[in-house]
Amino acid sequence: MSDPVDAHVHLWNRATDPQPWIDPESMAAIDRDFDAADLTRMLDATCIGTAVVVQAGKSLGETRRLLTGPAERIAGVVGWIDLTADVPGQLGALDSGRLVGIRHLVHVDPDPGWLDRPDVGRALDLLGARGLCFDLVVRSWQLPLAARVAKAHPGTRFVLDHLGGIAETTDDADWESGLRALAGQPHVYAKISGLAGLVGDPGRLRRIAGVALDAFGPDRLMYGSDWPMARLGAGPVAWRTAVDELIGGLSATERHAIMSGTATACYRLDR
Repeated sequence: MSDPVDAHVHLWNRATDPQPWIDPESMAAIDRDFDAADLTRMLDATCIGTAVVVQAGKSLGETRRLLTGPAERIAGVVGWIDLTADVPGQLGALDSGRLVGIRHLVHVDPDPGWLDRPDVGRALDLLGARGLCFDLVVRSWQLPLAARVAKAHPGTRFVLDHLGGIAETTDDADWESGLRALAGQPHVYAKISGLAGLVGDPGRLRRIAGVALDAFGPDRLMYGSDWPMARLGAGPVAWRTAVDELIGGLSATERHAIMSGTATACYRLDR
């Protein structure tokens, strides 16, 4: 079987790609740059082979730098482009050998209807035609919108990041309803990521993971550390240990799907 894949990590150099959202006081653990060497150390510590690097800024330049930077241990890049502009032109200007998907920060976009815009819809169809995924970074209240949009674009693979922001809400019932509606679309996948802050609440974490497993199944669920943001919670090593415990009762085939197979198939990492 192939080595485990971390389907959600970030890299940034703030000299070229500022990260103004980082609060030096409350986010001291990530108030620095993180490069490919840092990534290698984290992957070694968590016994992971390769990772998918995901955009952290709304910048075509950042996407270009991620695609042309050091390639060691990076299986693919989920970048950013302006889906309301010239999508073919932007994609054509990128060294797309490692580009596996596109993401937009829907949860903080000032337009609450951004995901439902006609021009965005046309861009989503184009991504699907190019074999690229679209990562959904939304919050629980946006899950019904995400489900409706995914249903309207069956030719594009969608990947839900961080299980729809469940770590940032206490309304588990509405979250579960929205998650199951989204999971009802067979071309939607999800990352069990962004949850390192819940390691200290094992009961709730087990319930959340149980819902995700039941809704998506192992073949549409993938592991992600959300490093370096995981450093704001229990840390990537503790998160990897927690996930191993959460999926310990599954078969070897199911565990492999979550830890490697789903990400490889969805992002086409073996192409």
